[in-house]
Amino acid sequence: MKLIDLNRDGGIGANSHFVQFGDLLVLIDCGLNPKKTGRAAIPDLAQLRGKSLDLIIITHCHLDHIGGLPVAMREHPNTPVIMTTSSRMLIERMLHNSANVMLRQKEEKNIPDYPLFTHDEIDRCAGRMHGLPFGHAKKFRGTKDEIEVIFHHAGHVAGAAALEIHYKHRQILFTGDVLFDNQRTLAGAKFPAGHFDTLVMETTRGTTERPVGKERVHEIARLIESINDTIKRGGTFLIPVFALGRMQEVLAVIHDARKFGRLVECPIYASGLGMDLADYFDEISRKTRHVNFNRGIIKELKIKPTPRKLTPGEDPQTNGLYIISSGMLVERTPSYTLASGLVGHARNTIGFVGYCDPDTPGGKLLAAKTGDTFLFETAHVKAKIKARVERFELSGHADREELLEFAIQTDARVVILTHGDPAAREWFATQLALKAPKIKVLDPVPLKPYQI
Repeated sequence: MKLIDLNRDGGIGANSHFVQFGDLLVLIDCGLNPKKTGRAAIPDLAQLRGKSLDLIIITHCHLDHIGGLPVAMREHPNTPVIMTTSSRMLIERMLHNSANVMLRQKEEKNIPDYPLFTHDEIDRCAGRMHGLPFGHAKKFRGTKDEIEVIFHHAGHVAGAAALEIHYKHRQILFTGDVLFDNQRTLAGAKFPAGHFDTLVMETTRGTTERPVGKERVHEIARLIESINDTIKRGGTFLIPVFALGRMQEVLAVIHDARKFGRLVECPIYASGLGMDLADYFDEISRKTRHVNFNRGIIKELKIKPTPRKLTPGEDPQTNGLYIISSGMLVERTPSYTLASGLVGHARNTIGFVGYCDPDTPGGKLLAAKTGDTFLFETAHVKAKIKARVERFELSGHADREELLEFAIQTDARVVILTHGDPAAREWFATQLALKAPKIKVLDPVPLKPYQI
């Protein structure tokens, strides 16, 4: 087996691996790095030029795993794409939203390369995308060699899968993005136990140690308490969320709290892609039973649409709860604009419930201290931080200790580290060297081929 990490910057972003199983050529994921623009935002697909790609496999539908897919499909027009049944129900909507975002960015930032793909192109290539059930083994053949692929439930988000691949007498597992904890809308990962020859493992939370008392159930309780306290003080509470998965999870958590009388009465605002995807989650829940979400939650919570025009630097003083994207306060998003008005007032709270890249506005705000001056550059707002800025440990990624334990029990010959910042990968490399010295640990250099 030969592997190349096509994410030219490494870390978390344009996730993609080119894997050769004998003469069978496979691309696993083809994402987009939201911190980059143009062709630089997607994997280095030049590595595939002149090659006949046999198969593309998608682990799940977050943008950092699918944002470059239509480009790869354009350059390899005969290659089929497989994913789980749930992901197949989501992927076109996610790609169409990405095309809309690129069209808007082309105008706002004058990016000549955008859009990298069009709505028509997504529609044309949709027939090559196929959904497979979890646990269903399917074989794919090259000229001489073949592999067998099995999807395993990976938690994280609706449709997310780990890939078990059988090649000759070897078993390989790509974890994809994984969460072992049960969420309100989704059961935790269910991976096969026992030996794998090669494990390709995400490392997102390698620098994050979960202290005792920060278990998910306690963090949900703390979130509800913080919302109640903010509303009682006359403030506004903002939860920045990812549209896919995180918004639906938060809506379900808030609905439970309201149903059992634990949440104070207040207006709740939400809108955008995440609300649209709630319909898809409802459908996936009915058709596959792999998601637990009912569209009636939105009606029962009496969700109000977020005001169409949020004014940068202005506190709306609505004394309510906002659940809006983006999860990392990326520039020119509703959460970024709203945060620029909330942060200067002590009565307000901004509560992060997922991973925040340190280089994003959300990551920088989490790293800042009360009293610091914070610049919302594209909103042209500079404000002294007076609001509470909190992090609630409700990540969609597994704790590092859980992943380490899983890696050790596989007794793999090789563990390949991926989807993590350098310090996160280093923690896993160090721990594996201490606790499982017989395992060879590989932290691949981007674009460099490795014979595994």
